[in-house]
Amino acid sequence: MTDDRERGRDRVPAEVRERIASDPYCATLGIDLLALEPGRAVTELTVTDELVNFHETPHGGAIYSLADAAFAAASNSRGETAVALETNISYLEAVDVGETLTATAEETHRTDSTAEYEVVVRADDEDRVATFRGRVYRP
Repeated sequence: MTDDRERGRDRVPAEVRERIASDPYCATLGIDLLALEPGRAVTELTVTDELVNFHETPHGGAIYSLADAAFAAASNSRGETAVALETNISYLEAVDVGETLTATAEETHRTDSTAEYEVVVRADDEDRVATFRGRVYRP
């Protein structure tokens, strides 16, 4: 991955980056923030035995949380408070324990008070596992 500074996108203030990266819920689940720039974020989660359901596949809540973490990071990346108005997710494919999932959130629309994001969750093999969409309000 190209370093944010090499691309000239190191515009997220350090205190904002640190606040987002130190989210206690994400730490509990094992979600890591890999990249953050204005309107964009990448998060990662390795599926463990603790994150599976009775079908022995990742619980939908774990995948949702990974996508939501990328959505929250991207929408708050400019240092302005952004809170979710609505979200939805489509689960497309199951993965196995031990696989690492990556969620990439991209801002797709922005106004003075709201913004929209699409988050794509992919497995190690780049297959799309889920698609998440969300809108935020900035008070």
